[in-house]
Amino acid sequence: MNWEYFTKDLDLATIFSVIAGTVFIYLAIIIYTRIFGLKSFSKMTGFDFINTIAIGNIFAMSIGTGSPKLLMGAVIIGLLYLMNHLISVIQFKSNKVQGILDNSPLLLMKDGKIITENLEKSKVTKDELRGKLREANVLRLSQVRAVILETTGDVSVLHSEDETKIEDFLLEDVT
Repeated sequence: MNWEYFTKDLDLATIFSVIAGTVFIYLAIIIYTRIFGLKSFSKMTGFDFINTIAIGNIFAMSIGTGSPKLLMGAVIIGLLYLMNHLISVIQFKSNKVQGILDNSPLLLMKDGKIITENLEKSKVTKDELRGKLREANVLRLSQVRAVILETTGDVSVLHSEDETKIEDFLLEDVT
């Protein structure tokens, strides 16, 4: 095996630079998370999800390619945290803005019945729905009180073996 192929661009300075850069960016992410809170890495909204992907991408690019440079990568990641935080604050203070910026959760099943038009609207197939029902350990469709496609793309399955009704609060924002 030709080890020279794998090690031709490596020297101690490059290795040290990669290690130091990784630690620097990693510590910056920890500090930003402490400042802006754990919600920054949640999937509660589409913006949270986008933020998490963007941060991961900038983190990997800064470390792996050096572009953007480490300090610029840390600044960009900080701006992403700040923008996500500001969007969260605005959404918290204004239901109207929240309605504009976020999709509404979509009801895919109600009381054991599949809502076909919502499956079509969301492009969720019956096979995907069946898979989510199995993941939730549903044994009978009659047990299903509601299946909801959340704003993050996750699917929530609410089910019960008895005739328990879902509290209105849980379906308040669902279309």
